[in-house]
Amino acid sequence: MTGASTTDLYYDPFDFDIDDDPYPIWRRMRDEAPLYHNEKYGFYALSRYDDVARELHNWETYRSGKGTTMDIIMSDIPVPPGVILFEDPPLHDLHRRLLSKVFTPRRMEAIEPLVRQYCVRALDALAGTSRFDLIADFGALIPMRTIGYLLGIPEEGQQQIRDNTDESIGLKEGSFQSVSAAAFENAYQLFADYTDWRAEHPSDDLMTQLLNAEVEENGALRPLTRVEVLTYTSMIAGAGNETTTRLIGFIGQLLDQHPDQRRELVEDFSLIPRAIEEVLRFEAPSPVQARHVARDTEAHGQTVPEGSVMLLLNGSANRDERHFPKGESFDIHRTGPHLSFGQGLHFCLGSSLARMQARVALEEILTRWPEWRIDYDDAAMAHTSSVRGWGRLPMVTG
Repeated sequence: MTGASTTDLYYDPFDFDIDDDPYPIWRRMRDEAPLYHNEKYGFYALSRYDDVARELHNWETYRSGKGTTMDIIMSDIPVPPGVILFEDPPLHDLHRRLLSKVFTPRRMEAIEPLVRQYCVRALDALAGTSRFDLIADFGALIPMRTIGYLLGIPEEGQQQIRDNTDESIGLKEGSFQSVSAAAFENAYQLFADYTDWRAEHPSDDLMTQLLNAEVEENGALRPLTRVEVLTYTSMIAGAGNETTTRLIGFIGQLLDQHPDQRRELVEDFSLIPRAIEEVLRFEAPSPVQARHVARDTEAHGQTVPEGSVMLLLNGSANRDERHFPKGESFDIHRTGPHLSFGQGLHFCLGSSLARMQARVALEEILTRWPEWRIDYDDAAMAHTSSVRGWGRLPMVTG
């Protein structure tokens, strides 16, 4: 059954009311319209686990080169080289090989003590308070500091980057808003001064590595262009900041809603990594992956025409009870892989970094506050075209 024959079923990724809680609609889509078609915007969507997991690998049909958010694809703007999220092979493979040399186990091990120091400093500053905003006072600070360390950007410049990221990807209205071709340049030019300074003052950081990196193209090595360095830097800063901030917010929410499971974690920190995987499954920070359909294809007996936009709803697939028993229930003892970091070519390079930050953050929170509650009356969701999560989340500890 398709969306056209399910007249009262409507999904709109730009609608704030739907985005606040998309799960009831996604469940209906899985059951009633596994290939959903939205007539207003003309997009299609797949919501079941087997469909999404399969098509995340199918880059030859479902392409990323025009963008992986629906607003960018619909705006039909050129994407500069270096945004590997928005690239297809062979360019994607060229750039990903370079970045994979940056996100190494050695670098992750070196970063963890610094992440813990940041967490301790931020949480100790909240000692004695009985209420704070888990996002503004903590969740947004940790990834910002971590990415700043990776890139070699001083702390005094990191908040400006965070503010600019929020401004550039935040949605002001619950409907489609076209994206300007200048959006990419505006994002990466923020790093221009840092890049120029680092070129004169090399260090053991990612930006220095990028400035010195060479990529093989047409059988010859060449250095990255300045635009590529700036675009890489902007992409890492934006993606790393937003998704980890939303993950920390969902940790606060779900462990408030499941206090018995939170108390299990207090008693046994070894359960924390598995609990974080369950948070990622249950509330994916990046739950919708958009693709441009490169050729006519078939899904659930229907033709999806070339040129269409396809949404691969990994946030829905993560709760598909055809794959996950009691998939709509939160269980920190659950096992099995989820789709929150994607699959295939675009599996998240920063997944180990996000997991480490979330683990350290939760360990430090639970050490100080084994009990808390969330004031949902004063909480608010953030709205973007790519990331979903809390923008404000008051946490009451007293």
